Amino acid sequence: MRHEGYKLRHEYKYYINESVYYTLRERFRHLLTMDENTEREDGYLISSLYFDDMYQTARHEKIDGTRFRKKYRIRVYDRSDQLIKLECKIKFDSYISKVSASLTREEYDKILNDDYEFLAHRKENVCRELYGLHQTKLLVPVTVVEYTREAYVFEEGNVRITFDKNISASIFELDMFSDELTMSEILPKGVMVLEVKYDDYIPKSVLALLQIGMTEKCAISKYLLCRNKNVRVRFND
Repeated sequence: MRHEGYKLRHEYKYYINESVYYTLRERFRHLLTMDENTEREDGYLISSLYFDDMYQTARHEKIDGTRFRKKYRIRVYDRSDQLIKLECKIKFDSYISKVSASLTREEYDKILNDDYEFLAHRKENVCRELYGLHQTKLLVPVTVVEYTREAYVFEEGNVRITFDKNISASIFELDMFSDELTMSEILPKGVMVLEVKYDDYIPKSVLALLQIGMTEKCAISKYLLCRNKNVRVRFND
């Protein structure tokens, strides 16, 4: 499905505990394939530097449940600077889309040093949008969100199912490559997030595997959780 030039995907999120996690993981390994980028059995580390403006638009739009919204972030994997992505995640009700552009380490460092001028000369829209929002609304980095992602895929329906574990928020430091980056976990021990993404439909065989975990859909935002570290969540034991 496409809307205003964006390819849309369904996205649903659920809080689960370790018992549900181990049951689902065992089921997945008989039908789904682990993401090709996974080198460790427990998954790979994702670090994301999120932006917000002087009005805290991203935070308030999530709290208010705004139907159409955009969220900007810089994402790296296993804290390596070999692949740095500037991303804009776009939300259309229960659908999501994402656009991205690669950054060099030098460009990343410029943004951390409040130098956005180079973005105005990049060809990618997401770069120019970030530059414009920084100039007009003082869009700047506000928090680092980090977690270990264990991902499984299924070709039919372009299904991607992930377990996001040990979700943590940065304390003071915003440089994802800094030796002084300190993270603080934000969910109770053993609680993680199950995410289910797919294109037009989810095959019945995959849906049958998921029934134990898809008990109560939640409007989960790791960004918002990390902005509000004292949040409390409910989940099924």
